[in-house]
Amino acid sequence: MARGRPGPDVVEERGQTIAERYLTMPHTERGMVVGLFGGSFNPPHHGHALVAEIALRRLRLDKLWWMVTPGNPLKNHGELAPLAERIAACEALLHDPRITVTAFEKRLGTSYTAHTLSQVKQRNPHVHFIWIMGADNLRSFHHWQNWQTIACTFPIAVIDRPGATLSYLSSTMAHRFGRARIDESDAGVLWQRKAPAWTFIHGPRSTLSSTALRKSDVLKD
Repeated sequence: MARGRPGPDVVEERGQTIAERYLTMPHTERGMVVGLFGGSFNPPHHGHALVAEIALRRLRLDKLWWMVTPGNPLKNHGELAPLAERIAACEALLHDPRITVTAFEKRLGTSYTAHTLSQVKQRNPHVHFIWIMGADNLRSFHHWQNWQTIACTFPIAVIDRPGATLSYLSSTMAHRFGRARIDESDAGVLWQRKAPAWTFIHGPRSTLSSTALRKSDVLKD
């Protein structure tokens, strides 16, 4: 897929500007294996970076799109920092050239993952994508809009998070798609599986959370 034509900065709703490169879907090449790691990242932290690191290594990704969303429909937007600030914080946190910070969902005009993944698939038919999420999201995954459609669009890699290790056994998603789960020893070939297909990857875990960090900042004020 060719890159979009460069244009002017786009004014974000709180009066801040976002560079064009963040609003255009990242470039891909035929046959690439690309991980999609989305979230509000409010704020981003080393726990998020650890998930990305594990995903790159265990899934044998060529690239990882770090997708900063305009806002999670299931979360309180009153505490949401401006998109431009969250993009800058993610860029400051990351140093691996295989990771591309992007906010192309802003231009798509959607916060719903099912619609985003449909657009990604349509525009990149010759790329192998894997949806990546932390295990803490697996527990509430069945509350996402069209969650079963998401599971049937791209393979999914669930990365372990503190306090959520058993979610792969108890979650609604795990029960509904139990037969589609592959052992984590085969995570490196997950991209070859046709969705629905998913795996749960154990590994180092960080106790950091965006919620705790926001509360910490409030206490400092």
